[in-house]
Amino acid sequence: MNEFQEKLVNFKWHEPKKSYDVIIIGGGGHGLATAYYLATRHNITNVAVLERKYIGGGNSGRNTTVIRSNYGIPEAVRFYQRSVDLYAKLEEETERWIMHKQKGILWMAHSETAVRAEKARAEINTAFGAKTEYVTPQQIKEICPELDISGGGVWPVMGGSYHPEGATARHDRVNWALAEGAMKRGVHIHQRTAVTGLIQSGDKVIGVETNKGPMHANIVMSAVGGHVTSLAAMAGLRLPIRTHPLQAFVTNHYERTFDPIVFSSSLLFYVSQTARGEMLMGAEIDRQPSYSYRSGYHFLQGCAFRAMTLLPFMRQLRVLRQWTGVCDMSPDYSPIMGFTGVDGFVITTGWGTWGFKAIPAGGEQMAQLIATGQIPELIAPFSLDRFAKDRTMADRGSAGTH
Repeated sequence: MNEFQEKLVNFKWHEPKKSYDVIIIGGGGHGLATAYYLATRHNITNVAVLERKYIGGGNSGRNTTVIRSNYGIPEAVRFYQRSVDLYAKLEEETERWIMHKQKGILWMAHSETAVRAEKARAEINTAFGAKTEYVTPQQIKEICPELDISGGGVWPVMGGSYHPEGATARHDRVNWALAEGAMKRGVHIHQRTAVTGLIQSGDKVIGVETNKGPMHANIVMSAVGGHVTSLAAMAGLRLPIRTHPLQAFVTNHYERTFDPIVFSSSLLFYVSQTARGEMLMGAEIDRQPSYSYRSGYHFLQGCAFRAMTLLPFMRQLRVLRQWTGVCDMSPDYSPIMGFTGVDGFVITTGWGTWGFKAIPAGGEQMAQLIATGQIPELIAPFSLDRFAKDRTMADRGSAGTH
């Protein structure tokens, strides 16, 4: 037995019922978290989570597992800090090891403009609850000795910001912990259950058509990630979402001495080390909108070159595996949560490249909205109607956007 061995998770499967109080479409992190918090915070357990593949088979199992709150606008900082705090307590709450580890995030600057941006990030973060400080090149070298701060003479590291609460967790264990916690309290989770249509009575959504028959509910929530526009269209709703592939890869093992998560928003790449010692890397979304899950050499070439220039030791490593997810990108790069204007139909979408880090807070807030019928203050700025009101929340707070 080794540290990655774990006792069997106790899932309780059920036959589908014809009617539920709430139906959640999408068995990834956000759908499972909403079901979990409905059960644990509001005692609402007559809930079904419908997943067309398997639990965590979408973006929740295809990401790079970074948890942070060092965003660029106050509303995002407050929201993601709530998620950072919830993640820190999730192992104790669920009694499951999700391999949560605080590592700290180093966000590098390679120009005077980027230096000013990182100083501003540190000020905004500090003002709205996230621990972030500006760091000099000398301090950066102390945080990450492996970095070549000369940038190979091409991309010198001129400063940056450091977010000590940045962390990672194991994606499948997060999904399993939330699913088990929800099931234990009576929630039904149905895998291999594809939604083929929405059932409406007049202008109200009252249920779903699936490959296993119709199911009715008072509230239907969409948490389907990159395929959200297809689902929303079933309700006659057009969403401001475009879907882009996002690729990542890991190398073979390296001595487990690489502590921080290293980002460069200028070079559009990030790297961290997994619990197994693999070096995990990601970069920007593919520029062409697509639902494709294919991986490509062009991404490997560009991302690896930038990483090796700043982290020379990586030249000795080899690519072990590569994968792709599809991201639901909003026009302002911020999420969309809440009511849709279609009675009985609510959404959580627009998570782009940062959905994993938002799982606990997103689920908690959507559960509160469903249970109370009121929009929680924390997610009110991220409502769908902000686009019609010209109140966009523009924040390219990720190395994955361009």
